[in-house]
Amino acid sequence: MADQADGVLVCGSEQVLEGGRGVRFGVSAFGDKATGFVVRHKGTVYAYLNRCAHVPIELDWAEGEFFESSGLYLMCSTHGAIYVPESGFCAGGPCKGGRLRPIGVREEDGQIYWQPDEFIKPPAA
Repeated sequence: MADQADGVLVCGSEQVLEGGRGVRFGVSAFGDKATGFVVRHKGTVYAYLNRCAHVPIELDWAEGEFFESSGLYLMCSTHGAIYVPESGFCAGGPCKGGRLRPIGVREEDGQIYWQPDEFIKPPAA
């Protein structure tokens, strides 16, 4: 695991597929145990707290499955809220003007790292 100042290793770049399977990772969100996730859209990686803006539940259909069938939007498996991958903004469904909580992420040397902030931190050991 990398030093927190440099980010926390999520996975190898090859594990996050374009418009397809993403990778979940453990976090502490606002003091509670939670998960984040990273996906790839149009060649860029994006990370969000795995919590729907409509109801605070995890989005994925099965582990790592965040995109709807076209691969264009992220979709909550419970009530069908859809989100724009680049911004996390709600594009339709019951999330009404909400957005996913972004997590800073970067891809470097074939690895993907997330960046802790004031509210999203590595999980307690």
